[in-house]
Amino acid sequence: MELELEGADLKAVLNRLRRAQGQISGVIRMIEEGRDCEDVVTQLAAASRALDRAGFAIIATGLQQCVTDIESGRKNGEDTDAMRARLEKLFLSLA
Repeated sequence: MELELEGADLKAVLNRLRRAQGQISGVIRMIEEGRDCEDVVTQLAAASRALDRAGFAIIATGLQQCVTDIESGRKNGEDTDAMRARLEKLFLSLA
């Protein structure tokens, strides 16, 4: 299954990933500078949330595509249980 992000969805996901990238760079710099543990953990938590949000946005788009693929798969005789299992595994990977 190929993920097709377009337009505003693509821009939003890329912005979140870039934000997380910047936050992780900040965490690395903070550790190298010997900054306060609480500040480092706060920044790390922010990076984690940014990655989670990007992941959930990708999952939401993927879910829409998978539903369409499942409906299409029924017409083509593909195994819909296998498609659902893949989608479930993908969704749970972010839980």
